[in-house]
Amino acid sequence: MSVKLISDSACDMTQREAGEKGVIILPVKTMIDGEEYLDGVTITTEEFYQKLETCRDLPTTSQPSPADFAAILEPVVAAGDEAVVITLAGKLSGTYQSAVIAAEDAKGGVWVVDSASATIGQNILLRYAIRLRDQGLTGGEIARELERVKGRVCLLARVDTLEYLMRGGRLSRTAAIAGTLLQIKPVISVEDGEIHVLGKARGSKQSDNMLTEFIEKTGGIDFDMPVMLAYSGTDDALLRGYVENSRRLWEGRLDDLPITMIGSTISTHAGPGAIAVAFFAKERP
Repeated sequence: MSVKLISDSACDMTQREAGEKGVIILPVKTMIDGEEYLDGVTITTEEFYQKLETCRDLPTTSQPSPADFAAILEPVVAAGDEAVVITLAGKLSGTYQSAVIAAEDAKGGVWVVDSASATIGQNILLRYAIRLRDQGLTGGEIARELERVKGRVCLLARVDTLEYLMRGGRLSRTAAIAGTLLQIKPVISVEDGEIHVLGKARGSKQSDNMLTEFIEKTGGIDFDMPVMLAYSGTDDALLRGYVENSRRLWEGRLDDLPITMIGSTISTHAGPGAIAVAFFAKERP
């Protein structure tokens, strides 16, 4: 009996890496100008950003259905294996509920964990699950450990442009124009599945500093656990600038910084130029 790890593509782990790590990634559906794409399957992240710049309407996304999850889970259960499903935050998407419905129909051997996060916050929880699986833990043991630690997952980001928040109806046009003129770069977090604005910096350098300050305020990064950085868009120059500006956080603590691109699920609203950091906060004594 083995344990299969399953997640949705909002975790921003590529299909190639997932295959290498023995993970199943169920694609989120992205609709662009009337055409539907499967995230990471029929459209790459790079292709998504190219279309984002030229599309008439803001892309929309829809979660995998219970039937989509069932198609993955049924052969796993039939083979006598277990499955742990790690989803995008239930407060941000119906993906978690779809997985729960499919798990109930599977009748045993399936555990569903709401990551309470998104993109690389969800990703580092999945990476921890991979570590636990490789250590030989059962599906139930992995799920219980993920539930225990997921409250320590910190996902912080800064947004470079307000245009996409405006186009998605999350910010008024007046506020977006004013913020753009003032070079406002919001710093946000995802906590318990909800998005919070932590601060509004003026200019990239100030927003980089503010992002680092909020990381330090969490109590410190647990470098024994997975850590990730990510950027949106096809150019990682802003991320490289941030890494240089925040060198004191990483120097001497990591051999390398794992970096990925933020996919369509989040970038539809964040737009290009966003920078995100995900880590486990140190456990309180």
